[in-house]
Amino acid sequence: MRKRLQAEPGLRIIDVGFTSPNNINYLTDLGHSVFLADLVGDAHAENWQTGEDADGNPIWNVEGYLKQALNFGGRLFDVVLLWTALDYLPEPLVAPVVTHLYASMNPGGQVLALFHTRMTGDETVHCRFHVTATDNVEIQLAQQFPIQRAFTNRSIERLFSGWSGHKQFLAKDSVSEVIMTR
Repeated sequence: MRKRLQAEPGLRIIDVGFTSPNNINYLTDLGHSVFLADLVGDAHAENWQTGEDADGNPIWNVEGYLKQALNFGGRLFDVVLLWTALDYLPEPLVAPVVTHLYASMNPGGQVLALFHTRMTGDETVHCRFHVTATDNVEIQLAQQFPIQRAFTNRSIERLFSGWSGHKQFLAKDSVSEVIMTR
């Protein structure tokens, strides 16, 4: 992903998470447009639960959430830096977010996502990620949200089943790194 960012100026990028001046400066210095979407913060900032169904399960205002968190005014994107956001979103929001991102991307667009491989341990704390000019990503503690799930390789494949391809790598600190292509 770093090679693409450095080789193709003028990309439209969504950086998911709390605002990162490091990411904004780095990406705009490379000639890219950066849009911010704090999916996890937005999901936990308001009560998107509108009630309960007959079985006592929460009913979610998914459309309201998508309109607030992912309103890009019809713009299409080339890259989404999704980081670990899907691990911290309430379950009813996960698949609709992935579907909305797919619809908001240009053909050949890519998503960089990280997925925790376990539910406990120091590695599961919510962090903010900063891109660098090297292959390393800097990590900073962020507002704390409870991890909701640890995706398996199979569940990642199912979630992104409509996408044209993906590459998956086991990264450090019990995290799986995935690049999905639209």
